[in-house]
Amino acid sequence: MIGIAPLRHRLAMLLALPCLWLAGCGSRTGPTVTVYTSQDQVFAEAILDAFTRETGINTRVLYDSEAVKTVGLANRLLAERDHPQCDLFWNNEELRTRQLASHDLFEPTNGWARFGFRTRRIVINTNLLALSLAPASLKDLTNSQWRGKLAMAFPLFGTTATHFLALRDAWGEPAWLNWCRALRANDPLIVDGNSVVVQLVGRGEAAIGLTDSDDIAAGQRREFPIVALPLTRDSTAIPNTVALVRGAPHPQNARRLFDYLQTPAVSEELRRVNALEPGAEPALELTNPDWSSLLVQLDRATGQLKQIFLR
Repeated sequence: MIGIAPLRHRLAMLLALPCLWLAGCGSRTGPTVTVYTSQDQVFAEAILDAFTRETGINTRVLYDSEAVKTVGLANRLLAERDHPQCDLFWNNEELRTRQLASHDLFEPTNGWARFGFRTRRIVINTNLLALSLAPASLKDLTNSQWRGKLAMAFPLFGTTATHFLALRDAWGEPAWLNWCRALRANDPLIVDGNSVVVQLVGRGEAAIGLTDSDDIAAGQRREFPIVALPLTRDSTAIPNTVALVRGAPHPQNARRLFDYLQTPAVSEELRRVNALEPGAEPALELTNPDWSSLLVQLDRATGQLKQIFLR
């Protein structure tokens, strides 16, 4: 278990030196495209290999770290903006893509797109908690009966950050701050990522978790005694995004991959392995936050999250 103090040190190291690694076909001859992606390697690899077989274009791939999901890649793209190394950014959430777009990192015309979706969910261990006794909403998680029983990823990164920031936009800053402080005071288990949340709930080390639908599906495949609670107005949909880096070294190859990742066949494969959910996005209150307002407030909100959750 990673406590708050060790986590703080580890996150500082990760942000200073992103532990990212390059995989793929860099040693092969022929056309290439360089991809930075936060999509889980187990899902992305097969799709990118299929793209190579179909087009003859080799993929060089940089995956992210679970602990600093997406943020490490976003920071790298910002650092490389004057000398891009990446051709295409495949992100499995929306916030950091929109943030980078606001900094003009992508092609100005048809530079990025959304496809498919996952959802943010509350997951419970059914051996520890009956459905009838489960919390009805995120706000219920601040009740004293759930003290020390909730697992969650650190809310500065990945989909957890996106969800918390969308809640701020939906609830307003005062109500959101009160909830964040009450949640932190209830001693949640704060861990490296959403997959770790599911492991803790599945093993019974936590009764409740905040995580993503694909991680819950992975836990169910492992026969963990877990179930996702129904979607509520506090839930949010998390689409995949794909973006073309402005000034990239291989723009034509990147455009081919950009189009390929948006094909129905790719979405169907990601649904088959539960990396995406079936059907159309649910019509939820938080599905479409005011992104302009959210991005303007991003630095302020991130500072508030650090102050509350990073101790």
